[in-house]
Amino acid sequence: MPPEPPYTHGVEPRIGVLLVNLGTPDAPTPAAVRAYLREFLSDPRVVEIPAILWQPILRLIVLPLRSGASAQRYAQVWMSEGAPLKVHTARQATLLRGYLSERVKLPLTVDYAMRYGTPSIPDRLREMKSLRCDRILLVPLYPQYSAATTATALDAVFGCLEAMRNVPALRSITRFHDHPGYIAALAQSVRDHWMRNRRGDMLVVSFHGMPRATLAKGDPYHCECQKTGRLLAEALALKPEQYRISFQSRFGGAEWLKPYTAEVLAELGRQKIGRVDVICPGFVADCLETLEEIAIAGKSIFLSAGGREFHHIPCLNERDDWIHALTDLVATNLLGWTGTASNEELEMSRLRALAMGAQS
Repeated sequence: MPPEPPYTHGVEPRIGVLLVNLGTPDAPTPAAVRAYLREFLSDPRVVEIPAILWQPILRLIVLPLRSGASAQRYAQVWMSEGAPLKVHTARQATLLRGYLSERVKLPLTVDYAMRYGTPSIPDRLREMKSLRCDRILLVPLYPQYSAATTATALDAVFGCLEAMRNVPALRSITRFHDHPGYIAALAQSVRDHWMRNRRGDMLVVSFHGMPRATLAKGDPYHCECQKTGRLLAEALALKPEQYRISFQSRFGGAEWLKPYTAEVLAELGRQKIGRVDVICPGFVADCLETLEEIAIAGKSIFLSAGGREFHHIPCLNERDDWIHALTDLVATNLLGWTGTASNEELEMSRLRALAMGAQS
């Protein structure tokens, strides 16, 4: 950790807002994907197998077998500006910065970081410290809380703070699965899609999967996914037979949360459901899991099983209603921090410090 920035008296401190997302390789190449997967799959929050057993499997089997195939999948969705997840998260931070500056009239820094890959959480926290942020609000962009997502992002933050002498005040948003603005933005994104493409016969609400064992251990993720799906269906006035909640991205041989999205899509195809729309509310930015696993592979599964028409509904990304909802969420969690000292009070503080021998 670099040296602590020198403390300066009489300088108005800043508030930092740090959006945190999962992460992505730096390039759609086997080497870059291998480095990313090594970091991601070495996290004990993600793979809850003792390292002495898991690391040989990861390094000798998983990484050699998955890196090349995953790089090809990333290449299918890579944008000219980079990985979709990073591109959309950076844009969200930029828009949030603009909207929030209209509501919070004091020095403010808004940025983003990735739990795995770059820009890293420690790098962003050091930058915020150098900008004299003495209060930092963490915003993990996972609507539904899980130890494998939100908690591990906080782990990285706390690990960084351990090396700091002057630790900033810290707040975190741990979930927003039932936030009215988030639900309203999801529902409107579906309506907008239906307006452009007509309404489908079935709406599949697909969330990222987690091992079923996490539910037994007390992780609230499954329950919060169910609530998000129910609230979205209610906002759209859907009957129970008009939508399905499922879980994607299964890895390994253990049982994961069910039903599996791939199996649901195959079943709907066999039932000759004419048109299926799929939305992924667990992601607020499109990424490999939505653009390749759902929009490409999921479509193939459904059509191959007998379905006729498949549509992936994009994530919230830079939708104006979502950015306004995010701004509301952040502004609410900044309450109590938004009072600021006057210029006179700051100058008096500086003069008092100088009189007591402090460096200017």
